[in-house]
Amino acid sequence: MNKTVILACVCAIFALSFSPLAARLQTKHESADKSWILKSNQYTALLVELDKKYSPEYGSSQGLAQYDTQVSVPTLANDLAQRKEKEVLLGKYTAHLGTEKDLAVLQDLNILINHLKLSFRQEDFEKQRKVPFINATPMIYGGLEILLDEQTAEERRPAAVERMKKYAGLTSGYRPLTKILQERIAEQIAKKNMIYPSAQEMQTELSRNKSIVEGIAELCKKYKLKGWEAPYEKLKTQLNEYDQWLRTNVLRKARKDFRLAPEEYALALESFGVNIPPADLAVMAHQAFTAIQAEMAPIAKKIAEQRKLPSADYRDVIAELKKEQVHGDSIIPLYERHLKDIEGIIRQQQLVTLPGRPAIIRQATAAETSRSPAPHMVPPPFLNNTGQRGVFVLPLNMPAAPGETEVSKYDDFTFDAASWTIIAHEARPGHELQFDKMVEEGVSQARSLYAFNSTNAEGWGLYAEYITIPFMPLEGQLVSLNYRLLRAGRAFLDPEVQSGKLTQQQALDILMRDMVLSKAFAQQEVERYSLKMPGQANSYFYGFTKMIDLRKATEAALGTKFNALRFHDFILSQGLLPPALIRDAVMKEFIPAEKAR
Repeated sequence: MNKTVILACVCAIFALSFSPLAARLQTKHESADKSWILKSNQYTALLVELDKKYSPEYGSSQGLAQYDTQVSVPTLANDLAQRKEKEVLLGKYTAHLGTEKDLAVLQDLNILINHLKLSFRQEDFEKQRKVPFINATPMIYGGLEILLDEQTAEERRPAAVERMKKYAGLTSGYRPLTKILQERIAEQIAKKNMIYPSAQEMQTELSRNKSIVEGIAELCKKYKLKGWEAPYEKLKTQLNEYDQWLRTNVLRKARKDFRLAPEEYALALESFGVNIPPADLAVMAHQAFTAIQAEMAPIAKKIAEQRKLPSADYRDVIAELKKEQVHGDSIIPLYERHLKDIEGIIRQQQLVTLPGRPAIIRQATAAETSRSPAPHMVPPPFLNNTGQRGVFVLPLNMPAAPGETEVSKYDDFTFDAASWTIIAHEARPGHELQFDKMVEEGVSQARSLYAFNSTNAEGWGLYAEYITIPFMPLEGQLVSLNYRLLRAGRAFLDPEVQSGKLTQQQALDILMRDMVLSKAFAQQEVERYSLKMPGQANSYFYGFTKMIDLRKATEAALGTKFNALRFHDFILSQGLLPPALIRDAVMKEFIPAEKAR
């Protein structure tokens, strides 16, 4: 199954799962010559055109209105045609390595080549070994949500009805997407010795589709579309029938064991940018976990003394802080207020250069929460941005999971002390600056579209918390350290759950006991390690360690000449390049330029 085609329909499908973004920009003390970008973009445009051709939803997500009424048609014939065209393109890129002289363009060519090679290996594994679980509901929702958004031009929104009709097979020349997906899955079922999806994953995801389907109707009503009701009802019936088909033909044979095959887990880690054996990373993470707990103890003690709390254990102190919940219409004002506080800190402490425009924060809908149940940043389009910006989205409560009778309640994001670190990570100086600076300052398309992985993005997000923590109130510092504890915990929980060293229940217990997470948040975390995105959770801690190592090396090289603001601005100017390339840029460009100042 062509994963690129399938995932392009979804766009931003899960918390902290971002559209591919990266850039290598010039800082103020460098030459403003970016002529190499034009040449690089000529190469990248060939791959972009292929992606838009077979995944028009991707074209829409990048602000290209001519794709708004088109849809992906993931038949086997289209899948094979796309693969053949990409193999030809890979050959062209490889040939240019021997003739291209510009080092920056060569770097971009290697980004494109590596992207294609990894995608081929993933596709080959899936076709040769897997019966896929393709959840049509969030795919279709994602294809429609691209158009039904506050920052999408009003004149583009009616195209969602045409797209809906094509998903439902109501337009001449189009078959229902659910029928095409059934055929693709049936092709894999017919093969021998195939790996079936996890039963737990299927049950959990299918149980949440009702909320997502309802979310489609809510979007249509919100934006006052005309003529959507009949195709929606048809699509709703098709999705219900498709889910039942999955239960009958796939779920009955699904694996009781959720763990990935070792080679699939290795591919997942590589795609997320983790290039260290998971067992080695787990050792590092256990050590960091203990060190962070020790760092939290004196802060918890101070808060307990000030508040006259009966216990100074950080777990008990955080539990007390969580009782100060903010509800309903008061949540967004709280976040907006502390965003201004953090911006004041950033300016006063000279942490990073802030733009003049405000950051955007909004609360998620129920459907968005079902798809992305944690705070996250939705990035802006990069190919044809007409003023759209990244949006920091806060989730609601999750719908009940299989076997649960009540909606799971989060208390992790809606209290004062937590808002500080979430703002620092998702908004400023974290992801919002990463994404929007690339739009505003200009990027090469290879780096803005194909260099991204979670290690690049989340390394900065966690580092953004790190540089802000010392200037937060004590309560904010404690919860921020608790979130860093969570990231260290992820880096041993994920591989140890996947290896079988820990059970899901043991991981849940650790998350609720030592990180003081609500059951809803802890359950979401366990689902991340075992069902949704195995391997991705490792990237936060791993990327953070790379950022800390780079800062230490830069401070050692520059001594008293080290300037945090210029260092951070330079890092952001590199976009979301892999740590090795960012380090190379710092060593070869930033440090020599700073020494010459």
